[in-house]
Amino acid sequence: MLGTGTLFSLWGILLWRLGSQRLDRIPILWAKICLRGLRLFCGVRLRVEGLEHLPRQGVAIIAAQHQSTLDVLIWLTLLEHPSFVFKRELNKIPLFGVLLEPTGMVPVDRGGAGTALRKMVAACGQVLAAGRQIIIFPEGTRVVHGRRARLHPGVVALAKASNLPLIPAATNSGLHWGAKAFHISPGTVILKIHPPIAPELPQDEILSHLAVSFYDQGVN
Repeated sequence: MLGTGTLFSLWGILLWRLGSQRLDRIPILWAKICLRGLRLFCGVRLRVEGLEHLPRQGVAIIAAQHQSTLDVLIWLTLLEHPSFVFKRELNKIPLFGVLLEPTGMVPVDRGGAGTALRKMVAACGQVLAAGRQIIIFPEGTRVVHGRRARLHPGVVALAKASNLPLIPAATNSGLHWGAKAFHISPGTVILKIHPPIAPELPQDEILSHLAVSFYDQGVN
């Protein structure tokens, strides 16, 4: 991941400086290579359930559980034009970070309260207008498999502003980013995609549906 990530980042920066309009294909290609490497060298395979709930083309908002970097790789390969909502601190990552916004990803300042939320929703509106699919992690950060987290209401604001349903997706990754190490366990990663949640529902009800999809009907 680190080796290919460095090479693809350098390639992406070059294309960006040259004014290329195809930067969004670079992370998708990188993700495909990483997933093949995980399968070949680590014995990690992917099984997706509920694909009928996921549009392969056109706009969509996916509210996804977040347990590891693997979640990012999976969504990059499942969707035609994926765009992640990411914490602005990731912009500081060498090489990789500078390409996040040019490739169509949406930054959010997690400490910016209402102003940051409005900027995020507005930026997501532009992404959706371009026909892309948004992936947002309502937990706000990686959460260890088997644990529950508070779901942030920004995902509801996004659904209501765009008048699009939320598509919940729960993961059993087997990959956990700990304080000191990245642990990889061979086996099958299960991604379960649930039926869409209508944006007209009250905020508390939407968050309740998401929690049930993540922690009660998911793959935990």
